[in-house]
This record gives sequence, structure tokens and C-alpha cells, in this order.
Amino acid sequence: MAKSSSLNVRVVEGRALPAKDVSGSSDPYCIVKVDDEVVARTATIWRSLSPFWGEEYTVHLPLDFHHLAFYVLDEDTVGHDDVIGKISLSREAIAADPRGIDSWINLSRVDPDAEVQGEICLAVQMLEDVRGHCLRCHVLQARDLAPRDISGTSDPFARVFWGSQSSETSTIKKTRFPHWDEVLELREMPGPPAPLRVELWDWDMVGKNDFLGMVEFPPQVLQQNPPNGWFRLLPFPRAEEDSGGNLGALRLKVRLTEDRVLPSQYYQPLRELLLESVLGPAEEDAASPLAVLEELTLGDCRQELATKLVKLFLGQGLAGPFLDYLTRREVARTTDPNTLFRSNSLASKSMEQFMKLVGMPYLHELLKPVINRVFEEKKYMELDPCKMDLGRTRRISFKGAPSEEHVREASLGLLTGYLGPIVDAIVGSVGRCPPAMRLAFKQLHQRVEERFPQAEHEAVQSIGNLGQQLGQGKELWIAPLHPFLLQSIARVRDFLDQLVNVDGKEEAGGPARALVPPSVTVREGYLLKRKDEPTSLATRFAFKKRYFRLSGEMLSYSKSPEWQMCSSIPVSHIRAVERVDEGAFQLPHVMQVVTQDGAGALHTTYLQCKNVNDLNQWLSALRKASAPNPDKLAACHPGAFRSAHWTCCLQAERSAAGCSRTHSAVTLGDWSDPLDPDAETQMVYRQLLLGRDRLRMTFLEDSNVDPAPEADTEKGSCSAMEGACPDAPAQQREAAARLLKVLADLDQAHEEFQQQEQGKVAPGSFRP
Repeated sequence: MAKSSSLNVRVVEGRALPAKDVSGSSDPYCIVKVDDEVVARTATIWRSLSPFWGEEYTVHLPLDFHHLAFYVLDEDTVGHDDVIGKISLSREAIAADPRGIDSWINLSRVDPDAEVQGEICLAVQMLEDVRGHCLRCHVLQARDLAPRDISGTSDPFARVFWGSQSSETSTIKKTRFPHWDEVLELREMPGPPAPLRVELWDWDMVGKNDFLGMVEFPPQVLQQNPPNGWFRLLPFPRAEEDSGGNLGALRLKVRLTEDRVLPSQYYQPLRELLLESVLGPAEEDAASPLAVLEELTLGDCRQELATKLVKLFLGQGLAGPFLDYLTRREVARTTDPNTLFRSNSLASKSMEQFMKLVGMPYLHELLKPVINRVFEEKKYMELDPCKMDLGRTRRISFKGAPSEEHVREASLGLLTGYLGPIVDAIVGSVGRCPPAMRLAFKQLHQRVEERFPQAEHEAVQSIGNLGQQLGQGKELWIAPLHPFLLQSIARVRDFLDQLVNVDGKEEAGGPARALVPPSVTVREGYLLKRKDEPTSLATRFAFKKRYFRLSGEMLSYSKSPEWQMCSSIPVSHIRAVERVDEGAFQLPHVMQVVTQDGAGALHTTYLQCKNVNDLNQWLSALRKASAPNPDKLAACHPGAFRSAHWTCCLQAERSAAGCSRTHSAVTLGDWSDPLDPDAETQMVYRQLLLGRDRLRMTFLEDSNVDPAPEADTEKGSCSAMEGACPDAPAQQREAAARLLKVLADLDQAHEEFQQQEQGKVAPGSFRP
């Protein structure tokens, strides 16, 4: 039975941040960290003390993660960025409510003594001889310690306390991965049993030493189960300092999803019920198990449910019938065509997720040239006089502050220069639009036309009333763009008509397949590449600019996108994909791809990305592509082997075992995530559990169906529990009874597997 864990994180906005710049403002951005791993960086919001980000991430995690942290910094053009404050959320705090956290949280001051990370490896023995009791603490090594020195490293030593006795290891210079292999012995002194405390410190020649973390073991543990292994470093115990809002606050949405996924055969009955819903006669739409599920799901849960259902039906080759089923239900209950798909319905959410999952490669291919051009040219554009920053245009042009009218005219020229190629690319892309999307749009068009055939609804039938609202809105500053938009309306309408003019014999969604075929490019772009081999070149010149493409089968690279000759690394050869410390090459945003050849030898390729988000996205894409590979490395070196030693742990042997854990489980969720029908069906099961009480109340209150036993459901349902209706139609009552039977069987399977984990029952005592 597999286990999964993921975090849904949304950094919404900030308020009342302190001014860090001489202008009386700040340029804030957020860093998101899971334990010691940076997983995301938001955009910088220039000159704002109340920034709005609205950025959302899904982070797939190992089950043993401990905390999530948000750091707010002020970006500076010269020198180091200023730290404004942080928010730290423990795993326990996030998991306390299944609905997650959605609130304003005050920023706290960043205390260096609390900013600890890493682990220490210890082996403790309790001995007794003629002189009395003795504690022998073998301090072997530590890893991933916090960098305390300006060089990005530390000079760590360990200090051991037992009662009134203490002892220290030697100091290892310039490393975050020290190897001591020293045994410290302490004698028991008269008095009550004492705990063992091991502290790590960074030695400084000038000033006081910096705290790196500690571990502590009570006397009972020392006697019964002496520590032996790796232990996470903790800060000194102290009360959480509340800044009282003096550092501002962030509005965050965070939700943790943890689940156990059963073997596939246990989910087959539930999948069959869902598939039966979309393949049944149209007149049974309102009484199907899927209709019952939709009625039970309200609020924020609907978006996640839509994503899982779309993936589930895509994997079965039935995305088209699924969307058509939802569209039929949507139009059947709509009386005003102007409100179609305006509600937070399962139909609107599913269509949105379907377009993201199926259409994202098409969108990237279509708009990438223009988007790249926008970022490369870095031209300032703004039509809204309320947001216009004349000072920023002066910093860019160095020609003095232009007038507002000049900025408006220059921005209009730039915008039309970018919008023209965008419209051209869109209207000329009919043949490149994924067939599954075109067929889904055609079905949607037909259902709306059947429901609203009257002449007055012709605009709805032709997919959109483009241009009818121009000039009627409140944003008058956009009026200079109206001539360009009006010229484009006829072309866009013709494009939409062509889009639905497609052969409908093939079902939308196509045959059952992977969401992203192995040959499809999931990420591409320029990186700086360096091979792990001796070179006489200076570090910076050893990195060569190459254009990389990643698919499910190959990581290939060449001098440019058009270059015919290219080299490649089979994805199946990848054994680890990890970050590299800045100190290894004195360069930021470097990662390593460790591969294994046919003879079993390991090879490392170092790649430098352009920024932290580019690094995170490449790490995620490579880790997901190589996820099925066997023989993954459990540890590797986050440094480089240079000058006859590893820069991270200072070991002198190139073949020395890795000094840091690998992080293959930490990835960012996106459209390229592989389909997992069992995990998707498990989520549907969890959603049904949350609504089980209402399911009984609404459809089975007067029936003699034996209620299924209660599962250990989570507190805080997303489903409404009121509105019982004992007069539900017989078909709905039957669908509800079948769903409850499937839920009861899955409850029993989960309980049995949980008992197996606890050793209470023998494996295989229950069969689906």
C-alpha cells in the first residue's frame, strides 16, 4: 500500500509591511521552504507595503516532513536583500483541520538561534565499571547544517552535556557536512538522573560562536533505548515571539493532504460506478452515482475533485463523455444562457482543469516566443494612471522623468506590438489545438445550441459575444486599445468557429493513455552545463550554454534549439537530481544530475539555472520523469570534487559516500504530473466519506438499507449536512445505496491494511 503527502499552498497577499528602503517603501517577495528545501519564490512586488501575489503551488512531499516556512524579504539592487520576517507552520498545526489554514498570520522576527537545520549522527552507550556509570557518546557526523559564515559554510564543533559534565569535539573548518568520528566519555556525578544534550556551534575567531542546533534525550531513553542513528537538530526551547503585527502579516491558504493508497483492485467497484454514470442514458443523468457525488461536494473541495475526476477519465479514454455528461446537467438546470458556466459548478471546474491538463503544452508552444520576447526586452508598460511609476521609467531610460502622456503612448505602442503576434499565433493555430479539446468544445457548442435554439441566443451559440462590451466598462484607461481589439474580433470569432468544426466520430479524450506521452517535451530552455571531469578552465568558463529538452525518455541538449547535432542522457539512467551548494563553484542556482552507466559507474552533470524558480521547476520535472527508476541514491554530495576533496564534507576520496540525503519526493505539482488512477479514486473515496452522513439523510432516510459502519472520517467536512429529503427518487436512492456499499468495502480494506501495519492481522486476510 502506497502513501502520499502533498501541500496546497497559496500566498495571497501581505499588509502593513515595514518600509526597508529610503523611499519609505519596500520591494517584497516571499520564499517558501519545506524543512530546509526552498520550493518556491514569488514575484517581487515593487514599491508596495501591501503586496498582492496570488501565487499557488502544489508540493508533493515525503511523509516525514516537519514544517513549512514563509520568509518575506525586501529585494535590493545592491547588496543583500533585507529580511522582513517569517511565518513558520508545523506539520501538526497544518494537519489539525482537514480544511487547512486560510487566515491572516502575523510575521515574526527572524531569530538566528532559531534558524537551525540539518541532522546529527550519534551512537550512545551507557556503561558501568568499578568507577561507576559512564556515558560514551560517539559523535560521527552531521549534515545540511545552516551556513553561518559569509562564505556560505560554517566551522562546526559539538558540545556534549550530561549532568554537570561536558566535553567538546574538534572544530571542522569550512563545511556544513562535518565528519568527526570522535568518542566523548562523561562520568556520572552524584544527583538525580540527567538528560543528554548535544549542541552544535559554529566557531568564530572574532565575537561569539553561532548556534547551529541541538538534540536532547531524557534519562529514561538513555537507559532503555540509547540513541543510535540520525537525529534532527532543534532550536533552543523558547516561547514563540509575537511581533504584534509590527512586521506586518501575510494572508495564506495552506492545506495538507495525506493518504494511503490501496492496491488497484480495491478501487475497481468505485471506478465502475463512476464510469457507468457517464456511459448511461442521458435521461438517467440526475440519478447517477456521479450526480450524487456532485451534490455532496461543495466549496473548495469541488476544484480538487474536478482535477481528480478529469485525470481519472482521461486515463480511461473517457474525458469526452465525462465532460459531455457534466455539460448536459449544467445546461439542463440553467434558465438564463448568460449565466452558463458562471457558477462554481463541477462542470465549470472540470472544463477548466481539462483545458489546463490537455492544453498546457499547446499554450506553451503557442505563446512562448512572444512571452520570451517580453521578458528579454524588459520594457516598462503601463496604461493605468493609478499604477504608473514615472520614476521607474527614469531608472530604465536614464533620460529623466517622462510625462504621463509619453509613458502612455510608449506603452500603447509596446502593447500592440506584443498583442499583434499573440493574436496572429492564436488565430493560426486551429490545426495545432489538441483534438481532444476541439471535440470537447464541439460537444459543448452542440449542447448549448440544443438547449437554447432561439434566435435571440445566437451569440451564445456562436461561442461568445466578442466586442459588445467594449467602452462600457469602468476602466476607461484601456480605451486606447479598443481599435486594435475591434480589428481582431472578426478573426477571433472565425477562429472559434473553425475550432468546433471538427470530425466528431472520435470521442473527445481519445483512447486511454498517459496524460503526457513519453516523447512529449515537458520542459525546455537554456541552461549552463558542466561535466564532472577535471578541467584546467576556471570554474565560470567551464560552464557552457546549451539548450535542453526534457521528455519522459530523454534529457537532450545542443548549442541552440535549431542545432541538428545533440547529445542526450536517457532518463532511465538518472539516479539522483539535487541542488548544489553555491560554494561548490561560487555560483547560484546550480543542480546536479547523477547518472549510472551500464558498467555501474556514476557520472555527474552540473547545470546552472537562471533563477531560483527555474531551478525548482527543473528539479521537479527531472525528479518526476525519473521517479520510476530503480536503484535511486539515498545520499549524494551537494558540493563538487575539486582540489582533491569534496567541497561539502572535505572528504579526500572521490568515491566517498554521499554526505547529504537526496530529496526525490519533493516536487512541484503541475500539468505534467503522471496519471495515477488509484490515487485519484482514493481522493473520490475520501470526498464521499466527508458527505456520507448527508448521503444517508438525503437519499436513504426512509429506506431499510443497513447503514455502512462509520469510518474514521476527518473532522471538518466540506459538505453541507442539512437539507434531508426522504422523498428522493428511487433511482437516486439506489445509486446512494450502491455508493454506501462501495464505501463500506473500502473502509474494511483500509482498516485491514492499517492493522497489518500495526502487526495485528496477517497479510491477505481480506480480499476485495
